[in-house]
Amino acid sequence: MWVRRGFFAWLFPAAIVLPVWLVVGWAIFNASGWAFLGTIFVAAPAVFAGELIVALLIRSRPAVRASRAVSWWDVLWVTVWHGLVIALGCFFQTSFALILVCAILGFLALFWSSLAQLWAQARNSFARLWPSVAGSDAPDGGTDVDREARHGRVIVVTEADRPGDGRSPR
Repeated sequence: MWVRRGFFAWLFPAAIVLPVWLVVGWAIFNASGWAFLGTIFVAAPAVFAGELIVALLIRSRPAVRASRAVSWWDVLWVTVWHGLVIALGCFFQTSFALILVCAILGFLALFWSSLAQLWAQARNSFARLWPSVAGSDAPDGGTDVDREARHGRVIVVTEADRPGDGRSPR
């Protein structure tokens, strides 16, 4: 549980630390000037925005808010993505493009995993709040006895038209 809680606490600081690491890594590993421009104007803002989006998606789930711990799927995908971003900041000349593509794919996997978990928990919440969301109450062609057994007796009251009430006559 402490690992999952650690990841929960790390989500927002990572939005600052990882983009800064990209700039520091550029300086440490003597990358080119073009790499600096790409880091400052593309990579660091993209990592910052991606971190905030993922952190908000993960923290918006009811189970995460209640336990203050992320799921194991979140631990897996956050570890993969952060590891790839850290490797990207090392500016390896021979494998930079491969690491960049893997980092983008890692972010997409984390994003869709978080979105799927949020959707699953939200669907369960809606089903608890409004039972009609879980299944349709539309007539299914069953007999009146079946519908009455399911929904109770239904009485339909129609209102008689009065002259001058603004409705069109039938």
